[in-house]
Amino acid sequence: MNLIIWLVVGGLIGWVASKIMHTDAQQGVILNVVVGIIGAALGGWLVSPLIGVGTINQGVFSFGALIVSLVGAIILLAIVNLFRRGTPR
Repeated sequence: MNLIIWLVVGGLIGWVASKIMHTDAQQGVILNVVVGIIGAALGGWLVSPLIGVGTINQGVFSFGALIVSLVGAIILLAIVNLFRRGTPR
């Protein structure tokens, strides 16, 4: 059951990040889940030590963890856009 919740929350985080970065038309459901989960890992590696809040990948399910995971997903999409287009957009 925990895996299903992790995938659904990762998908929602990836979808919100793609809406913020205006890349939603290029992504499907599977890519939104991947962006959410990898973005949460990136957020856990970059942002979490700075503010002391875990991510959804670390088993923490709180508002702060969702925000850190979302920031990580936005950073991931900015990096992908930088390599794809030459600008982070």
